[in-house]
Amino acid sequence: MKSKLVFILLILVFLSTTGLGCKQGNLAAYKELSEPITLKYWRVFDGDDTFSDIIASYRQTHPNINIEYKKLRYEEYEQALLEAWAEDRGPDMLTIHNTWVKKYQDRLTPMPESIRLPYVSEADSRTGKMTKADYKQTKAFTPMDVKNKFADVVYQDVVKEDKIFGLPLSVDSLALFYNRTLFDNAQITKPPATWIEVKEAVKKLTIKDETGKIVQAGIALGTSNNINRAGDVLSLLMMQNGAEMVDVSGGRALFHEESSYASKNSSGESFRPGVEALNFYTSFASPIKDVYTWNDELPEAAEAFVAGKAAMMLGYAYQLPLIRTQGSRLNIGVIEVPHINLNGTDSLGSKINIASYWVETVAKKTQYENYAWDFLMFATSAEQAEKYLNKTKKPTALRSLVDKQANDYEIAPFANQVLTAKSWYRGRDPQAAEQIFKDMINNVVSGKTEPQEAANFAANKINQTF
Repeated sequence: MKSKLVFILLILVFLSTTGLGCKQGNLAAYKELSEPITLKYWRVFDGDDTFSDIIASYRQTHPNINIEYKKLRYEEYEQALLEAWAEDRGPDMLTIHNTWVKKYQDRLTPMPESIRLPYVSEADSRTGKMTKADYKQTKAFTPMDVKNKFADVVYQDVVKEDKIFGLPLSVDSLALFYNRTLFDNAQITKPPATWIEVKEAVKKLTIKDETGKIVQAGIALGTSNNINRAGDVLSLLMMQNGAEMVDVSGGRALFHEESSYASKNSSGESFRPGVEALNFYTSFASPIKDVYTWNDELPEAAEAFVAGKAAMMLGYAYQLPLIRTQGSRLNIGVIEVPHINLNGTDSLGSKINIASYWVETVAKKTQYENYAWDFLMFATSAEQAEKYLNKTKKPTALRSLVDKQANDYEIAPFANQVLTAKSWYRGRDPQAAEQIFKDMINNVVSGKTEPQEAANFAANKINQTF
């Protein structure tokens, strides 16, 4: 009898500690889901409405999670982050540019190998309220999962020391925006697919007055101060031309040097593809060149394009909605970025586009690492990411959604470039690298230095930030 009582007591203790046998399912899980937790999430550009459906879906199985979404202006974002971290009031989750991962790596917590969290296992069909709960052990992504699920550039940017430091919702790339009306006026029947065709189109589209002043630019290209992300445009040209931007270890800039993959020129001499690209880029701002079409006196590129004063510009998908709104009367076309060859390949026979995107990640100082990463894994899944992409009209980062977006007229040019988009490590201060590229362009355009000297100087300065 005594042994029977002991056995019953042991069963009761087991049930009370595990929650099994309780009408709420696992009692411990049920209690944890009844305690509210707030995750602070800081981002730029996108309003909270872009995440409202994703958050609502996540709360169906994690009703204890409240996500405090905060949109900040790009100009204030980094300073606000640094101040908040210094005062221990920073976000649990945040977004950073793909070129910032190394810069902020020490302030981020990588994705854990597995995540154990409570979830709603049963809910009232009428009210949706939790009736039963349990725990679930989820295997997190591995670096190979990132490579298989996302565009190749993502693995390169977010996997450091075999750990995952972020996941993207979108991967943007430069495309060619053109004014159909101006093309028709110039009797150009189709937009240029190669850079040679760009040069020929520019000659037909550029209009100058009797004093030689440019009143209609063929393309916004050649300067840095009035071209958004001029460094990205130049990087694109360099990579397409066969330049190695940095060495394999990412420890030294190589864009100014002879490429080991580049072929000899017609004279049998080796050439420096990065320097040649710099020379090509700045030729559009050189009054002595036949493709002269742009200068620092003209408005900012997007502004000139919207005003019908520039026939072409290179832009990202995120710029398109604003351009369409501001230039509502314009007949705008968008195609994939030009390449060197007609078949869409570049100097080495590959297809290269330049990537620019934002990565969702988790702060090191968060108290809720598992919840934060669980939410980001959920948000970047195909089903949930599609909700975000449909609202923002941005190109996907997920391989599984590329084909679907390729059938969307507006987003297709960008979606078709996702899998071939590339990036390069710009040191621990990517903003400084961007300014160094702008200075390199300015030095050539102003005639202060020759392209080779300007490239050498820029590479040396960037190397100091590695």
